[in-house]
Amino acid sequence: MDPHLLTTFVTVARHGSFSAAAAELGYTQSAISQQVAALEADLGLALLSRRPVEPTPAGRRLLEHAGPLLLRLRAARADVLRAAAAPRHRLRLAATPLAINAVLSGRLARARAAQPRLEVTLVTCGREHVGALVAEGEADLGLADGIAAPSDPLRLPDTGPMTTVGVSEEELVVALPADHPLAGRTALRLGDLVDARWLQTDLCPLARLRDLVGEGFPVALEYRGDDVHTVVNLVAAGHGLTLLPASALPGWAPGPSGSVAPPAACGVPLAWPRLVHRVELLHGALPPGSAADLARALSS
Repeated sequence: MDPHLLTTFVTVARHGSFSAAAAELGYTQSAISQQVAALEADLGLALLSRRPVEPTPAGRRLLEHAGPLLLRLRAARADVLRAAAAPRHRLRLAATPLAINAVLSGRLARARAAQPRLEVTLVTCGREHVGALVAEGEADLGLADGIAAPSDPLRLPDTGPMTTVGVSEEELVVALPADHPLAGRTALRLGDLVDARWLQTDLCPLARLRDLVGEGFPVALEYRGDDVHTVVNLVAAGHGLTLLPASALPGWAPGPSGSVAPPAACGVPLAWPRLVHRVELLHGALPPGSAADLARALSS
């Protein structure tokens, strides 16, 4: 299959419109129609119905393959260019919010002290996007986090050949309000909390907990964001429980005299299953220079 034609098909399917795809890709609507027809002729199958414009069963199946295929092509191009690039002092780092909270601040400060000319652009994103940004050359290095068994690698999307290095493993705690009946426990078992009310967040997807323990974990509130402090405040206000690395729960102190302090959140260590919050460094080929030096500093 021609990657150019596949890109056109994916764009039309995403917009549900030939004219919108033409506007995005810079072609006429007629050219877009011809490209889709050429791909359909190559496969001998109809991929899009025309009124309305939507994928056929064969088209939906092709879309499942198209994303990874096109990503691997972009990754291959970026990897070749990266390997041939001259060393530079301006780098892009993609990281998840919890990875930043767990390992980045101190290590990045030390790396910049050792490389005074180093300029870093930090981009925060979800763990499912870190590898893609690195693979496509949009970031030189990535830091992704997740829940894993001790010493086990993270389950990250396949983005082609890439080096992954574990840089941090930290205790997980059940985050709950300080006045919660379970707040005084020395440890908690996840299996005992399947009927509790939970937050659904990108920081701790409940699907991962159900994979580990089974059904349960009803959603009390869904937060579509990745700000750690917002999640802690939602827990403190009683909107649901979640799992966080211990370092994500900041110290809490009462407000000024006469003010009403917000409720505090606390963390109780997770006793079972034995899990940790793991952070991994991701990168492609790194010729000698600032990027390789920063990778060593972040993984030390």
